[in-house]
Amino acid sequence: MNEFILAFDQGTTSSRAIVFNSNGLPVATAQKEFTQIYPRPGWVEHNPEEIWSTQAGVAAEAIARAGLKSSDIAAIGITNQRETTVVWNRSTGKPVYNAIVWQDRRTAAFCDLMKNEGMAGTIREKTGLIIDAYFSATKIRWILDNVENARELAEKGELAFGTIDSWLIWNLTGGKVHVTDVTNASRTMLFNINTLSWDNDLLELFNIPPGMLPDVKSSSEVYCHTEGEFTGAIPVAGIAGDQQAALFGQMCTEPGMVKNTYGTGCFMVMNIGNKPIESKSNLLTTIAWKVGNETSYALEGSIFIAGAVVQWLRDGLGIITRSGDVEELAGTVDSSEGVYFVPAFAGLGAPYWNQHARGTIVGITRGSTSAHIARAALDSIAYQTLEVLLAMQKDAGINIRELRVDGGATINNSLMQFQSDLLQTRVVRPKITETTALGSAYLAGLAVKYWNSIDEVRKQWQVETVFSPGMDPGMTDSLIKGWHRAVRAAEAWASEQ
Repeated sequence: MNEFILAFDQGTTSSRAIVFNSNGLPVATAQKEFTQIYPRPGWVEHNPEEIWSTQAGVAAEAIARAGLKSSDIAAIGITNQRETTVVWNRSTGKPVYNAIVWQDRRTAAFCDLMKNEGMAGTIREKTGLIIDAYFSATKIRWILDNVENARELAEKGELAFGTIDSWLIWNLTGGKVHVTDVTNASRTMLFNINTLSWDNDLLELFNIPPGMLPDVKSSSEVYCHTEGEFTGAIPVAGIAGDQQAALFGQMCTEPGMVKNTYGTGCFMVMNIGNKPIESKSNLLTTIAWKVGNETSYALEGSIFIAGAVVQWLRDGLGIITRSGDVEELAGTVDSSEGVYFVPAFAGLGAPYWNQHARGTIVGITRGSTSAHIARAALDSIAYQTLEVLLAMQKDAGINIRELRVDGGATINNSLMQFQSDLLQTRVVRPKITETTALGSAYLAGLAVKYWNSIDEVRKQWQVETVFSPGMDPGMTDSLIKGWHRAVRAAEAWASEQ
């Protein structure tokens, strides 16, 4: 019996691999950061070959750390940073340009042009998305228009496009398999979430040759077997974009259940069942997963900068040495004392979708210190989450009584408590916070009958800590008003450009 599942967790700043056992518990982990490339202000790129080499490296390392052989692995599940766009040559397997990362804003002006031409309604109706530089379509177009011979090669069928899952599978199979799943496809702004197919009208609109696109599969099926990377062939059997994988890993399998992942960005996702709901509050409608013949949909609020604000305190300001130091520094003060930090480094995501907003710190006095700025930076993660949750309640017509949380920042107890205070609702941290990787492992395991049903895996989810609101609601209201003033200041700065 193959006794373990291997999850690839290919994130924005690092590649990780985790080996899980049949109880859904991690038995070995390996992680490696890779280079962040910033060619110009607002541009963010990765080297796709470095992504592949780090992911392949940590996969081998995790198996070795667990004391296993590849024959002990029943299946591989893949979860990935979404929207990040790779275009490569089918013959050579080499990228024609760096991967353009989801945070990249270079196509913002083109997005504005499309909005001005009245395309927003059509795109929302077909894709559930808002026109924004965040998604893959305008990134593909930019590569075709700006890389020498790229468009010509694409028209001849010689180039392939993929989100990171597609790029990994292409490399795992030596270039034999070019697929993605419905969750990643639904983030491209080219996929019709009603018909579950690439949309010819949108391909024409963005001037993207259909021959570049991967085949779209469900989130849980055997797509291929690895070739050459491991000592034996392993089935690749689960794919989901990172936020959808986290929703599944948190076992938010019933409509109305909500999770929030605190990673580089912050992503709140609500299961809305088997029919899409069009958001009236600037949220995204997206595909949660497809298992068997059943497609589940979700509402999502995307916050571009969450954990990344802590990295900026470390690398940009230099007020902490390690990311883990931020809780201690922020804890030396009782509050931010009126300092608000709006970390709109890459614009504002939901519910504002202001791609021109920029990071703003307000309320500084002579008595403000690095500790107040650190506290305001952490608080900003909770304020942004609050705004998305309120928008989600409005769209779904449901009062959210519980928020399931995961991701790196959830180890910060004071942040989780402040989050509960602001939301005036329970915040629940599970025992296993590696829910993104776990979700992809579950999807892969279900496909190869390692687990027999969703009911079986649902029983594995366990609570570690519940944070309950303890702040006076009047104080909460006052803090929230201050946050809204700070956001208006960030937007005013952008509107003067």
